[in-house]
Amino acid sequence: MATLLATAACVQLRLLCNLLDGMVAVEGGRQTPTGALYNEVPDRVADSLFLVALGYAVQAPWLGWFAALAAALTAYIRVLGGSFGLAQDFRGPQAKPHRMAVLTAACVLGAFELEFNRSSYALLAAAWVIAVGSVLTCVLRTRAIARALVERGRA
Repeated sequence: MATLLATAACVQLRLLCNLLDGMVAVEGGRQTPTGALYNEVPDRVADSLFLVALGYAVQAPWLGWFAALAAALTAYIRVLGGSFGLAQDFRGPQAKPHRMAVLTAACVLGAFELEFNRSSYALLAAAWVIAVGSVLTCVLRTRAIARALVERGRA
């Protein structure tokens, strides 16, 4: 129980640090040429570590790895759209904040479920929601980029 609650707290602390880092850089005028790089890479690593661990926690390592890959692909597609000169698309349903919200809720629910039921259905459901939702996010972002490119070609 304590481990799951600590994990939920760590997920939220990670998001808070990411938010504060971005606010200091943008609002404080402390942006650097490498800032975006050093903001994105640790995000992908942290996401992957959390999601792979989730897969192992529910004894479905392949599901954790799949969720991590799909989550990384959502970021790749967002940045790819930006590389085409489009505004980066942060839409969900499983963008980073959504994934971390699902993971946090699952850890909290899972802690109580484990304590009282000795099961981990909340964690398993979260792994599936994140994996499938990330694939859907990839599809939606790719379609939006394709539409924007077609529109730009018509202009």
